[in-house]
Amino acid sequence: MSPKLGIDLGTTTTLVYIPGKGVVLNEPSVVAVSLDDRSILAVGAEAKTMIGRTPDTIVAYRPMKDGVIANYHVTNVMLAYYMKKALGWRSFLRPEVILSVPAGVTSTERRAVVEAAVKAGARHAYVIKEPVLAAIGAGIPIHEARGHIVTDIGGGTIDVAVISLGGIVSSTSVKCAGNHLDKAIQDYVKKKHGMAIGEKMAEEIKIGIGSALPLEEELTMEMRGRDIVSGMPRTADIGSNATVRAIRKELHEMIDAIKFVLQETPPELAADIIDRGVTMTGGTSQLRNLDELIFRRTGVRAALAEQAPLCVARGTGIALSHMATYKKSVMTKR
Repeated sequence: MSPKLGIDLGTTTTLVYIPGKGVVLNEPSVVAVSLDDRSILAVGAEAKTMIGRTPDTIVAYRPMKDGVIANYHVTNVMLAYYMKKALGWRSFLRPEVILSVPAGVTSTERRAVVEAAVKAGARHAYVIKEPVLAAIGAGIPIHEARGHIVTDIGGGTIDVAVISLGGIVSSTSVKCAGNHLDKAIQDYVKKKHGMAIGEKMAEEIKIGIGSALPLEEELTMEMRGRDIVSGMPRTADIGSNATVRAIRKELHEMIDAIKFVLQETPPELAADIIDRGVTMTGGTSQLRNLDELIFRRTGVRAALAEQAPLCVARGTGIALSHMATYKKSVMTKR
């Protein structure tokens, strides 16, 4: 029998799930390429350490952009590497694979994901929309005749969907998520402190002290970067309430995505949603006070799913183990 792999192919992180074993691989979606001969130098965690630190002859690529493939060849290489690493001694077998795609994916983008997986070594490749997988992974009974709203906030996109009877009733996918928050923090620091900081530093600020709402007891941390005027290395302190101001616009876009889906929801399902609230999944959903901000702006309670960053990956594994049950959600096969 072919081995089975569930792959959460994210903009910032790729997770691989094997039914019965759980998440066996959790690595950055980064590939380091030599510009001299186009050879692959590193993949995953090793490649991520190279971002912003490479000479002119090496580029650290993120082959996924806003949840879809931006560089087909590099994505192929990355997928093949991760599939082989996850399968170990069984890597000579061609696995059956389910991959996640954003809710707003086009047929061309969907086909590119399937073809990349097949070229990377999959026997069959299927894709399922991320909100459905997130709901499955969060333990939501999606086949009930009840409305459930899920918001999956990753690195490249926020996917919001109302699910009932195993299908999506209304949904949207907005290209504004974790990476955009990092960029907003970089821009804020540049403007307010006259200092350039890297992607990694911005991400550390977001995770360490970032918040969606001002905190009574403000958190602070030291940031390291380069002075824009003198060009010299320097340090400065930044507080959590400064991050609130930095990412306000991006959070507003995310909340608008949730509002749009709620406005498109039929009244009967809206009543169910009021009872159950919004289930939040994905790494960026762990931002401090994001649940409270959603409640203030929409009037609907929000709660973080258990192990929120792993929900989509877990959903791929459950769907693989029960293909007949979830066949309605499977979109493409090859």
